[in-house]
Amino acid sequence: MVNFDLLRFFSWRDLLDILAVSLLLYGIIHFLRITKGFQILKGIAVLAIFWLFAEILGLRVLSWIFEKLWAVSLFSLVVIFQPEIRKALGRLGQRAGIYTSKPLMERVVERVVRACGFLSERQIGALVVIERGQSIDNLVEGCVLVDSVVSAELIITIFNPLSPLHDGAVVIKGDRLAFASCILPLSRSQELPKKYGTRHRAGLGISEESDALCVVVSEETGEISLAVGGKLHRNLDPEMLKALLIKELRIENA
Repeated sequence: MVNFDLLRFFSWRDLLDILAVSLLLYGIIHFLRITKGFQILKGIAVLAIFWLFAEILGLRVLSWIFEKLWAVSLFSLVVIFQPEIRKALGRLGQRAGIYTSKPLMERVVERVVRACGFLSERQIGALVVIERGQSIDNLVEGCVLVDSVVSAELIITIFNPLSPLHDGAVVIKGDRLAFASCILPLSRSQELPKKYGTRHRAGLGISEESDALCVVVSEETGEISLAVGGKLHRNLDPEMLKALLIKELRIENA
């Protein structure tokens, strides 16, 4: 029989507490499911079961070993999940971004697409990062300040193999080409086909670590790809690239 007297001691704070814990647990489980952590979590659960049996059966040495393992495991998990933790904290602290009007962003997209189409036809490699809500300043290294209006001619000139800035990526903030020659974080994804090299891993990496978009032009084949949210849209023609950029930048609803 349910003891309804206990409900007298149940306040709105308790309800809020339960809701907060539930959301926290859901967030942790969701985070582990979308990372490699879910398999590790299964391993920890198995160890916990063994530890429980060791405690029940009074196996002192085994229990002592498990107790020491938990302390080491906590530190190990922080090291293993360092990239994922950094990504999650970065998303929590993301800023609103630089406001750019719809006409300006339409022009930016047109110029990026035109430049990438030109580079693709000539099999000239390129990495064009378009920042959205989250700043990527702490994720890129070795950047050279440009701070110029975005133009197709400027992008083409930067990625000309004879240009001293052609290695690395350009970063677009709003309607400004802010940086060139940037080194991006490399993706560790095992799902990326082996035919794709460092340039594609860099494009994928920045999209995993932030909400930025990254257009990748292959130097070997001229293939155009777009990295979004850790996924690579491949074999794009200029029109397909334009449609994806408009969709991801929400220009059609601006």
